[in-house]
Amino acid sequence: MSKVAASAKRINVTLDDEHAGKLARLAERTHVQEGTLARSLLATALDDADPDAARITEILDAIPGAWERAQEGLAQAARGEGTPLDELA
Repeated sequence: MSKVAASAKRINVTLDDEHAGKLARLAERTHVQEGTLARSLLATALDDADPDAARITEILDAIPGAWERAQEGLAQAARGEGTPLDELA
């Protein structure tokens, strides 16, 4: 196993229908698997991402429902619903 493969992390990304269709069309035109193209596009986007805190906040604020989900997570934690970090494996 290569060093890259040994240190790779798997994440799952869900795309809306419009972006999934666009990815499928790009993959078909470039003759590569959708997953391969998605990894490459995500890696490029991450490499080009501005690490400035204000920019990151702007990106996070653009995620639909993110604030509401974060607030619900805080409320759940306050109610004792969840798993303490030291219990996660």
